[in-house]
Amino acid sequence: MHIDKDLVAASATPLVLGILAEGESYGYAIVKRVNELSDGRMQWTDGMLYPLLHRLERNGYVQASWGRSDAGRRRKHYAITEAGLEALAERRKQWDVVADALTQVWQAASRPPALGDATAGGFA
Repeated sequence: MHIDKDLVAASATPLVLGILAEGESYGYAIVKRVNELSDGRMQWTDGMLYPLLHRLERNGYVQASWGRSDAGRRRKHYAITEAGLEALAERRKQWDVVADALTQVWQAASRPPALGDATAGGFA
């Protein structure tokens, strides 16, 4: 399944903040977690993730520190900040409103329009 790039972009910040709310992580692990959460239907790339992480860091939502992998290689670790937790809570409220509106539209669209019902696309 292809997911439109606008939807991927809109969901990227709350996804990353939510993943980091689970605990500190690094780039590859974040990409892997998104893949797990979406059952492989969202394929993120480094080219998409790192600019987002840098923006979140500039905004004070995440902080970065250098660490070492099990193999001894240096890698940057990211952790959510208090401001990031607040931003995540606000994004969740926003997504709840959007999801509720979409659910209502989809439920209405799945019902057959009443004959002559102008609000259902018919003409009075």
